[in-house]
Amino acid sequence: MASPFIELEVGERTVKVTNPDKVYFPEIGATKRELVEYYVSVGEGVLRALKDRPTNLKRHPDGVQTEAIYQKRMPPKHPDWLQSVTVTFPSGRTAQSLRVTEVAAIAYGANLGTIDFHPWQVRASDVEHPDELRIDLDPQPGLDFDAARKAAFLTRDVLEELGMTGFVKTSGNRGAHIAVRIEPRWDFIQVRHAGIALARAVEERDSSLVTTAWWKEERGERVFIDFNQNARDRTVVSAYSVRAQPHAPVSTPLTWDELADADPRDFDLRTVPARFAEVGDVHAAIDDRAYSIEPLLEMYAKDERGDMPYPPNYPKMPGEPMRVQPSRARNAD
Repeated sequence: MASPFIELEVGERTVKVTNPDKVYFPEIGATKRELVEYYVSVGEGVLRALKDRPTNLKRHPDGVQTEAIYQKRMPPKHPDWLQSVTVTFPSGRTAQSLRVTEVAAIAYGANLGTIDFHPWQVRASDVEHPDELRIDLDPQPGLDFDAARKAAFLTRDVLEELGMTGFVKTSGNRGAHIAVRIEPRWDFIQVRHAGIALARAVEERDSSLVTTAWWKEERGERVFIDFNQNARDRTVVSAYSVRAQPHAPVSTPLTWDELADADPRDFDLRTVPARFAEVGDVHAAIDDRAYSIEPLLEMYAKDERGDMPYPPNYPKMPGEPMRVQPSRARNAD
């Protein structure tokens, strides 16, 4: 028996939504149809975040209470109008990844059960040179969003002193993300080094609040700046992405004035469309200017501490320190 479906007109495309009444978010009773319609309603904003980027899909075809499918490759069966781009993973293997070019592609992904979209920090025109520096502020256990808020303002201060503008959003949980548009002149290793330099500069402002410690045992109750989110094939959730939690929170762009008293619980699948209709995309200016990361690379070069560990799935990288957590290294001694 064929699955029930509806058809939505999205731009010039007709997008088929199967099983539209399936409940995806049990806490609020939101359905698959609501998810797809949400992405269409904020289409201008989410397309700005994903446009021409290789994009990974975090899929929950049976709702958020089920195991996720993290899909890095283009769906094998797809409409002819859907576009792809070749990416290279740290292992050296390549794959065809979804290239988002229009809102209909996002709606199509949502119909596959994609709750959140995870774009690479590159564009399809040059997949080896990132055009975005990403600052992921991750409060460790015991901390709430207020800690991320304080760390975000501290980061803004450092960026402003460097002559850069950052665009802040909620992570959809307890954290915050800041994006800085950069000139696509440097490779992944260099952009990651710039991210390390920035993270260390923020940590120096208040090491009781912020840490760059890669090993969890060294972080304590501080906000970890995950510098490795700038490495190849590492992604953060896009602006306007719903998160795979029962109450359907949204990773929501904010102005810096709004951040001062923002509560991430106010932003979800049902509240963000009205906000978007009222204020539009508050990150609309993000592509107006791209910055040089030379000042950050100079800071990194002068820092005698050098590089920091990569994630465990990466091959050993040039200049990387031992990838062993400190307690085990001490026990080995």
